[in-house]
Amino acid sequence: MNVTLSADTNQRTISRAPSGKPSVDQDAAKNERAACEFEAMLLTPVLAALQKTFSGDEDTKIPGASDYQAMGTQALGEAIAARGGIGIAKLILSHLGAPKVPTGK
Repeated sequence: MNVTLSADTNQRTISRAPSGKPSVDQDAAKNERAACEFEAMLLTPVLAALQKTFSGDEDTKIPGASDYQAMGTQALGEAIAARGGIGIAKLILSHLGAPKVPTGK
């Protein structure tokens, strides 16, 4: 999984495409997607640990069962993160914004 972040989330620039229609800069969308993917990566081991806690041992005797469980856990983590997750992506995006420096008035 390739995760890249751009440090410039608050500055959305509008440029003119060759067709004359305005197109919005894609940095913010890339940051949101990367933050969501990162949250999914963090949620996956948590969900795997919960699954081991509540599942029985009979499922591990079936060949390939652990692979399917891992894929299901990863898909569940990605689905949770895609629908807002637990707030980790929002925290990451808030820290990527421009720093708020007091004006000293």
